[in-house]
Amino acid sequence: MSGPWKRASPARGAGGGQQRRDELRVHGVNAVREVFARRPQALRKLYLTQSRLSGFADVMRWCAANRIGYRIVEDDDLRRLAASSHHEGVVADVLREPVEPLSEWLAALPDGPCCLLWLDGVGNPHNLGAILRSAAHFGVAALLVPDSGELQLSGAAARVAEGGAEHVRLVALSDNGRSDLAALRAAGFTTAATLVSGGDELFAASLPARLVYVMGEEQSGMDRGLAAACDLRLSIPGSGAVESLNVAAATAVFLAAWAAAVQAA
Repeated sequence: MSGPWKRASPARGAGGGQQRRDELRVHGVNAVREVFARRPQALRKLYLTQSRLSGFADVMRWCAANRIGYRIVEDDDLRRLAASSHHEGVVADVLREPVEPLSEWLAALPDGPCCLLWLDGVGNPHNLGAILRSAAHFGVAALLVPDSGELQLSGAAARVAEGGAEHVRLVALSDNGRSDLAALRAAGFTTAATLVSGGDELFAASLPARLVYVMGEEQSGMDRGLAAACDLRLSIPGSGAVESLNVAAATAVFLAAWAAAVQAA
């Protein structure tokens, strides 16, 4: 984003080992399974423990038939490969899906109800994974991310998403936030800033069928200039016992409200 909307992205979690930039190291049973189910041709290498052999026999047969390498390794090896103890006995190197520019993605988008998430500085991989899981559950079409490429899907995020990362596209914003807002409005979208406080109450708001929720950075929230430029400003009412919900939990609440509004329309 340009001008006052420019935000430096926080550091991202990284997987272990050296990889090509167009590859992602995925770990966790559901994450690896969903890649294989949706785009098996993206598999580049598979690592798994002895205990996972029977559950991944079909994947290994496919790898053997397509000359994709796989190795049976010890738990410690997987921990190093995944840079995590939560590997669940399987790690895979897979090709990343390309991140399409917003203008091109909108040009191919059909009419009808559609919800998008604009991530304004969200960077924690576990939050990103939880957001992807909720987005997949509620049928979000895409996550709009900075064009810098700094916010990328990581192995940790894919594991937390439990397969949801394979069902939600990442779409690149330009470096001009006002231009992106104009393009979204031209495509029939209403933009909604999500605020900790001071916005209209979410559950009393009339939510349109084509909606973009703008979710702010975990610590400081969303950029004030961007919030002011959005069509709506919404807040989740609560007891006041805590200041706010975590960004991933808040995303699920906002998405549930949109889904209910579309269903009731």
